[in-house]
Amino acid sequence: MICYSILGPFFPKEAEKKGASSTIVGFIFGCFALFNFLTSLIMGKYLVQIGAKFMFVSGMFVSGCATILFGMLDRAPDGPIFIGLCFLTRAVDAIGFSAAITASFSILAKAFPNNIATVLGSLEIFTGLGLVLGPPIGGFLYQSFGYEVPFLVLGCAVLILVPLNMYLLPKYDSTPGKDSFLKLIALPKVVFLCLSVISLSGCLGFLDPTLSLFVLEKFKLPTGYVGLVFLGLALSYSLSSPLLGFLSDKVPRVRKWLLVFGGLLTSLCYFFLGPAPVLHIESKLWLFVLMLVLIGFSLAMTGIPLFPEIISYAYENGFEEGLSLLGLVSGLFNAMWSTGSFVGPTLGGFLNDKLGFEWAAAIQGGFPLLSGLAVGTWYLYEASHRRRSIPENLPSTDQERAYLLSSET
Repeated sequence: MICYSILGPFFPKEAEKKGASSTIVGFIFGCFALFNFLTSLIMGKYLVQIGAKFMFVSGMFVSGCATILFGMLDRAPDGPIFIGLCFLTRAVDAIGFSAAITASFSILAKAFPNNIATVLGSLEIFTGLGLVLGPPIGGFLYQSFGYEVPFLVLGCAVLILVPLNMYLLPKYDSTPGKDSFLKLIALPKVVFLCLSVISLSGCLGFLDPTLSLFVLEKFKLPTGYVGLVFLGLALSYSLSSPLLGFLSDKVPRVRKWLLVFGGLLTSLCYFFLGPAPVLHIESKLWLFVLMLVLIGFSLAMTGIPLFPEIISYAYENGFEEGLSLLGLVSGLFNAMWSTGSFVGPTLGGFLNDKLGFEWAAAIQGGFPLLSGLAVGTWYLYEASHRRRSIPENLPSTDQERAYLLSSET
């Protein structure tokens, strides 16, 4: 995640020197999510045939090499050649990243089948740390040593981990399943859960192009303090994720409440983040930071139960247990996450330009509201359908009497 997040502090300025406009820079960032979406589905489908361990290790190798190559692009000629190479290396990096992430989710779910949410929640600590530490580490290395060094250091760090994972990771053998993405996505509940994934990643992505500008303009903070504002969201998300994961595994029935109320709380927080002009509340720094902390917690409420909930529902609907299904779910989850990661910053930047941050944040809050209500409506339908089916399965009075008489004789 550090490799993913180091670009923000310095790459836009460097790309501008090489002849790339702000729009082109946005597309360079966005192409990562686009290729991640496309390749996640393919990697998930053929996880068993390729092998989870090989996919993870090779994905890390490709991503590490692409990161190093991206650091060499300052030597490329200005203009179209530089821009084209940026798109190419980001696309290759996205392919490696999607392979590693898809395989890692499947390996973890296979290794800890009864504690999936707890394990994923614990790993979110390091995801949050990567997102938080990436910009300052990248900015420090850039200021101290220039453009190339941040990518060389982090790319080499990833490559060093490749032989370590080759030695430590177990190899899981499995036979390809007959299930497909179409069969999985045809389940209504999975569709609603996918909307929650898109909403979750979109809400996070919305903040990338908008939050720092709003903080600098509204609160007149020094540039160095903007990272501290981000810290509130990242810490609350990272620290609450393992606790919510543990709760989700130990009390599975609480997952539906986490999903529904997490979406509603996220929506409310985005409405107050600006705050929305209709509230006629003056924006305060303490309120802004408080909303970011609550957003981190509410996004963890929504995000942590999603993966095990999709797996459980697939099992209930006749999908074969094993690595093949885990690959399908991992690929689908990462593809939906990439969709939100692409839509969130793109739509957020557009709304921010046209309407301002206050209205843009309020509109963004509508997406988790809709996904939370959709998931909640489905759970209500499930509960009512279950109650109606119970009397139909009970034996009638005549059947009970006949059974008792036959028992007595």
